Order: sequence, then structure tokens, then C-alpha cells
Amino acid sequence: MSPARTDHDARRHDVSEAVWRVLAEHGFAGLTLRAVAGAMGASTGLVTHYFGGKRELVAHALDILETRTQRRPRLKAPAPGLAALRTHVLNILPLTPEGMATNRVWVCSWDIALSDPVLFAAQTSRYERIRADLRAAIDDARRLGELVTGADADDLAATTLSFTHGLVVQALFAPETFPPARLTRLADDFLAATFGGSCPGSAPGHEPRSGQ
Repeated sequence: MSPARTDHDARRHDVSEAVWRVLAEHGFAGLTLRAVAGAMGASTGLVTHYFGGKRELVAHALDILETRTQRRPRLKAPAPGLAALRTHVLNILPLTPEGMATNRVWVCSWDIALSDPVLFAAQTSRYERIRADLRAAIDDARRLGELVTGADADDLAATTLSFTHGLVVQALFAPETFPPARLTRLADDFLAATFGGSCPGSAPGHEPRSGQ
């Protein structure tokens, strides 16, 4: 790799880190070329070298957010079926400081995605993928004979994601009222009530694991 290419990639990484800092502190409403330049201690002209405008900046920010979401530490499913479903739910919930930060930025992104057709389509695809992951775990649970309910798997996946997102929003607005232990307990209670019995992996006291 040429020195010029290396410098370009390093600078783009610096820009990406600055974009994330602005997002984490101010959300999408505060994400501007000037704010990113300020976070870098650089000129706005340098930032415009990488982004032609606000729309490109926002699209890049969503890419960063998706990457950080995928790379943050996650619980491993101990088994397929309901245990995997529980793991999916816990990995969405803001059970760690990093999880709280990424969820806060995701919620901030909804407003701008609803007003932009391209970003709207990207977010729609993302939630379709999440529901598909939940649906796969539910299908496995049914195949393994773990389900008491005969409800449609797509409906169950949609209900599970809706409940989980509801907990996310409540935890963002009232973190002291919805600490990790309570979020985990509520998730376990929901899964038990919706799918029957208790999910493998749920422990006495519903304590969150993996340092959460």
C-alpha cells in the first residue's frame, strides 16, 4: 500500500472517529460538517474532502453505527431455539455503557431515516434482518418442541422485537429505573409468558451475564 493511500485511510479513520464522538454527544441533530471538523480540530474544508454534504455524512454515520453495533461484545447463545432467542434479545438491550450509547444513537437515527427514502430503506432492511434472526430462533424452538404457543412465527418475532425496543426506549429515558438486572428480568418474564416455560440460559434472579 502506498504512503499516500495509508495517509488517506488513516485520515478517514480519524474522520470516522470524530463522527462517532459527535453522534454520541449530540445525536444526529448535532451532526454537521462543522461539528465533525471541530471534534477533529481541523477545518471544515478537510471534512468536505470526504463528504459532499450532510446526507453523505449521515449515511457514513449509520455505517459506523452498524459496524460498532456488530463489533461490541455479545453474549453467545448456549443452545439453539429459545436460548438463542433470549440471547438475541439481551444483545439488543442496553445492558452495558457501550450498549446504552449505541442504542441512544440508533433511536436518534429514526427521525432522520423517516424523512430520507434511501436511509428509510436501509433501516427497513436492518429491522427485517433482525426479525429474520428472531424468526430463525423461533423456528428452531418449534422444531425442538420448546414452544407451547402455536402462534405464527413471524408474528412472534415482530412481537418480541416490539417488546424489546419498548424496553430500550424506557431504559434510555429512565436508566436508573431500568437497570441491566431489571431489563434482563423483564425480558425473561416476557419470553416465559409468550413462549411458555423458561428460556434455557435464564438464571435464578435473572442476573445479566458477560459483565453486564
